[in-house]
Amino acid sequence: MHETLMRSALFVPASRPDRFSKAIASGADAVIIDLEDSVAPDAKSEARDALARHAADHPQDRVWVRINDGTTPWFEDDLALCRSLPSVAGIVLPKAQAAEHVYIVSGAGKPLMPVIESSQGLRMLDSIAEANGVARLSFGILDLMVEFGTRPQTEGAQRILDQVRFQILQASRMHGLADPLDTIHADFSDLDGLARTATLARDMGFGGMLCIHPSQVPVVHQVYQPLPEELDWAQRVVDHADRTGEYAFRLDGRMVDLPVIERARRVLERGGRPEAPSR
Repeated sequence: MHETLMRSALFVPASRPDRFSKAIASGADAVIIDLEDSVAPDAKSEARDALARHAADHPQDRVWVRINDGTTPWFEDDLALCRSLPSVAGIVLPKAQAAEHVYIVSGAGKPLMPVIESSQGLRMLDSIAEANGVARLSFGILDLMVEFGTRPQTEGAQRILDQVRFQILQASRMHGLADPLDTIHADFSDLDGLARTATLARDMGFGGMLCIHPSQVPVVHQVYQPLPEELDWAQRVVDHADRTGEYAFRLDGRMVDLPVIERARRVLERGGRPEAPSR
């Protein structure tokens, strides 16, 4: 699994340890073991135990963990467990809306992905994004739509969704975070709709998507994999810039300058091609 290049992050319930290895074998760039919404309140302790057992039996399996949010009675126990397990590669903080909770989680010494799921979270987005330890952002549109009273699957919902995406992107860029992850596509049987949604998010500047079913992973990867002609163009741009030291030149009849060179480097990174770091 990749931890920097994160096109897909696949959720698996912590209450279903039989699915952990299957999720890890899915090819997802990250697997998120979920202690939050998919686990009933009376099963939280058992779910933590299942995660701990898997970590002991499979120390090579690096996973992310979605803990319960900072207002719940399970927050501290979830965080303590994540802190104690070396195989936990990062922590997902749901319903992030208080900067102090983000700072507490960052104290675990793991990369942190806050998920914005409320109007208060959007209001505090700048403070959340600048907190120490935050690696990237994501958001949960289902909770936001419930709070806003938005009707799902409507043009109005799409307009709200795009505005939230813009705010997440803006905060990510302002604070130098990794490319954010788009929210889930809830209908995991609708792979064509998933591809359209992933393409839109990709074109807006997102780095990948949250996934809720293994069947979504290859679709998201295909969307986020640059086309061969894009990789060829990017490689030629970077090769010319690195060879000549020029930051402004013509290629294929078009002007190339520093922003275009940086875009080419990002294309190569998404395509998994090694190249020299930007100057």
